[in-house]
Amino acid sequence: KELQTLSSLPRDYNGWNTAAEIAVAPSGKFLFASNRGHNTVVSFAIDASKGTLNWVAEQNTGGKMPRHFGILSSGNQLAICNQDSDTVLLCHIDAGNGRLTPSGVFAEVPSPVCAVFLPAQAGKKTGDD
Repeated sequence: KELQTLSSLPRDYNGWNTAAEIAVAPSGKFLFASNRGHNTVVSFAIDASKGTLNWVAEQNTGGKMPRHFGILSSGNQLAICNQDSDTVLLCHIDAGNGRLTPSGVFAEVPSPVCAVFLPAQAGKKTGDD
């Protein structure tokens, strides 16, 4: 049974767009989706009791054609691969509201299509995963 239909785009946007990645934060509280064309990643809060989503915010990816994004296992960072502009943008995820904020890390990577966070090596402290 369909519970809800939502757009990941602003009402006034009428340009070309396709979706690429959809993922749920490790906390289960937020869902993220990338827009290829609008060049954004949107955040939705998950209402587990109703099984519905509530729009939170959109974050510009700083590049073109966001394809995949990866979420750190701790749930506090998200890396967005901008395939057509050869960049990866790292964002912080606000644990309270699911909003994305650019971290200031913007890497040049040839045609990135997948971001995966690997666990730190045993015995090495990195401050995160």
